Formats: sequence, structure tokens, C-alpha cells
Amino acid sequence: MSTTPSWHEKLLGGFRKTSDKLVGNLAGLGGARLDAETLDDIEEALIASDLGPDTAGRIRTRLAEGTFERNMEELGIRLVVAEEVEKALARVATPLEVTAFPRPQVILVIGVNGSGKTTTIAKLAHLLMEQDYGVMLAAGDTFRAAAIGQLRTWADRVGVPIVTGPEGGDAAGVVWDAVKKATETGIDVLIVDTAGRLQNKRELMDELAKIRRVLGRINPASPHDVVLVLDATTGQNALSQIEVFKEVAGVTGLVMTKLDGTARGGVLVAAAEKYGLPIHAIGVGEGMTDLRPFDPAEVSRIIAGVDQGIAK
Repeated sequence: MSTTPSWHEKLLGGFRKTSDKLVGNLAGLGGARLDAETLDDIEEALIASDLGPDTAGRIRTRLAEGTFERNMEELGIRLVVAEEVEKALARVATPLEVTAFPRPQVILVIGVNGSGKTTTIAKLAHLLMEQDYGVMLAAGDTFRAAAIGQLRTWADRVGVPIVTGPEGGDAAGVVWDAVKKATETGIDVLIVDTAGRLQNKRELMDELAKIRRVLGRINPASPHDVVLVLDATTGQNALSQIEVFKEVAGVTGLVMTKLDGTARGGVLVAAAEKYGLPIHAIGVGEGMTDLRPFDPAEVSRIIAGVDQGIAK
């Protein structure tokens, strides 16, 4: 009998801190008449759980509809939370699809240093290989020697080819070489690492613009995806990163990592509600298979603490 946890079990474990935080914040708010004061308390509890003001406001409005004269137990409130969270996530839960023709499909992966960008690239490559796509990596973060070495190590571990250049070299040149090699060898997907420095937004913007120009000469539709990797442990700071990277890089989709290490997983919902960008996958562990697309209904019930495995 296999002892490997299922994806559902990984989600339960990964979101436990987030669920405990939300359940704790709502504790004691059920069973009373849902008057304006109680509704205000519930809304504040949801914002404190990192769900964001938009989602919290919608849940408050939903609870207020015809309920002022009746009581609602805490579990009933959390069921409403689960339904409204699901609505927010259902609009954005979108697996990354490989549809580009001619190949390769070029995916620029961006994000601040420390967000889990390099390991996310490896896990994304593994996920695509499971779907029988040929994958190649390009070490477009030439700013740090460590980034090139780390990506090469992960490429070897996953078993995919990689194109690199010298430290401090021209990132656009690396990408040009990678696209040529991927095209010549029939690769389906080229995943490009990029620099994560935000201290100088102009420098980063200029570098990404140059990469885009180079790619456009090869295929006007490229890059096909610009995926921002977000570290859930940064909480609301992740939202400001979306704002900045939308400006400098034209983000087309998100991946949220490290959900298993934080009680701030509600920021997944806040990001969905505020920006509406596709969320291609979430990470709930360090293993190669711990990055996956997600089911909005399943994740919503786990966050709200009403999944049968963690109902409190």
C-alpha cells in the first residue's frame, strides 16, 4: 500500500495554517443575530485572514441578505465563505496550456529573488513533461551566477536540456540561442528564467523589453506566456508585486508557491479577486509533484475549514 500522500492530502496539509487562521478569526461570531455590528466583525475577521477587502465585502453582503433577524452558526458562515471564495477562484483557475504553433511555446517566468522562481521552473517543466511535452530551459537570469548554476542543477535533475550564457552576459542573447536550439530540436516548450531584481525597475524593464524584441523577431506571438511566481508567505506584499510586474513585464498568469509554509494563503483569493489573472498552479510542498493546477471548489472548502478532512 502506497504511503505517498494524495494531492488532496497535500492540499489539506498545505492550507492547514491558513484554514486554522480563518477559523480562529471567525470563532465566536456564529450563533448571534447577524446585525450590523456582527457583520462588521465578520468582515474584519475575513480581511484579517488575508482574503482581501473585495471578497470580505461580498461575503458580508451575502450574509446580510435577509439574515438580520435570524441566527447563523459559525459553520454556516464558513459554508458561505467557501461558496464565495470558490466563485473568486473559479474565474482564474486556469491550467497552463501548450497551444503555440509553430513551436516552441515560450514562457517567461518572472518574480523577485527568493520567491521560489527557480524551483517553480523545474516543477513546471516536470509537470509539462508528464503531459508528454518536450521542454527546454533558458538561463535568462544572467545577473547572478548562482541563478545560472541553480537552474543547471535543476535541469539535470528533471532531465531537460538547458541553454546558458556567461554571468553578466546578454540575457536576450541567451534567449535567442535557446529559441533557435528549441526550434531545431523540435522542443514544445521553452521556459525562460529572468532576473528578479526590483531595486532598479527601469533596468529590469529595459532587459525584459529587449528580450521581447528579440523573441518578436523570431515569432511575433512570442512570448506566449509571462508567468509571475509569488511567494504566499509574503501575504499582502504579493499583491504589490503583481502591481509592479504587471507594469514592467505584462504578466499574463500567476503561480503561487509556499502555501504550505504560511497562514497567509488567503492572499490567493485576494489576488484572484483584485486582478483576475489566470492562476495556473499552486505549490504546497518542496517535492517535484507538489506544484499543480487546482480545483476551486476543493481549495475553497479547505480554506474555509469545511472540508470533511478538517471540518472544525
